Amino acid sequence: MNRFFADRSQFHDGIVTITGEDVNHIRNVLRMRPGEKVLVSCKDEWEYTCAVMPYSVPDRVDLKIVDAQKPGRELPGRIYLFQCLPKSDKMDLIVQKAVELGVFAVVPVSSKRCVVRLNEKKADAKVRRWNAVAESAAKQSKRMIVPEVFPVCTMEEAFALADREEIDVRLMPYESAENMDATREILGGVRKGSRIAVLIGPEGGFDEQEVRGAADRGFSVITLGRRILRTETAGMTVLSILMYLLDT
Repeated sequence: MNRFFADRSQFHDGIVTITGEDVNHIRNVLRMRPGEKVLVSCKDEWEYTCAVMPYSVPDRVDLKIVDAQKPGRELPGRIYLFQCLPKSDKMDLIVQKAVELGVFAVVPVSSKRCVVRLNEKKADAKVRRWNAVAESAAKQSKRMIVPEVFPVCTMEEAFALADREEIDVRLMPYESAENMDATREILGGVRKGSRIAVLIGPEGGFDEQEVRGAADRGFSVITLGRRILRTETAGMTVLSILMYLLDT
C-alpha cells in the first residue's frame, strides 16, 4: 500500500484530511478510487490503514480510518547526522540512505574545508530539496516519521544544537584517530533510548582546530579503521553500526 504522512491536526472524527502535493499524487498520479486503501503515518509513530473517501472538493482528499497499529519500526533512540557539506549532489544520496538506516534528523554543516559554499537563497533551496528526498525515502522504507533536514549551520551552531537537543553520545570519526579498541568500547556503550550525534567531515576532512573544538564540546573522536572512507561512506558506516546495536 502507498504511504502518506500527516500531522495530528489533520485527524478529526475518524477521518484524515490530506492536502498539498499529495492530493495530486493520490488523485491524478495513482488514480486511486474511493474505497482503495492507503497507509498514513503520524509523528506519534502510529500507523493508520485508511480508505479513500468519495472526492468532494478538488484541493483535498479525505481518508476514513479503518485500522490503527503501532508497528515499532523506529529505532529506540534518536540519531542526528551532522554532515559537513559534500561536493556535487552527494548530499541527496547521504540523506536518502541516512533515512533508510533510521536517522532521526540530518543537519548540514558548513565547515572550514567544505568546498561547497551556499548563499542563503541557494541554501534554502537545497534544504527544501533534501527534505523532499527525506520524505520520499521515508515512504519507501516504511518509516513512521519523516526525518527533518535542518537548515545549513556552522560548526559552532552545530555544537549549540547538540547541546539544545540534549545529545547523550557524541561521535566524531576522524581519519587521524587511532585505537580501534577505544572506538569499540565507545560504540558498545550506546544504549537504547540514547540521543546520538554523528559528526562527519567533508571531502577535505576536519581542520585540527575543529577536532579540538568538538572534543571540548563532548565529542568522542573515533576511528573507523585503517582505510580512508569517503564522506558519503563514513556516515553510512556509523549509522549501520548504530542501527545494528539499537535494533537488536
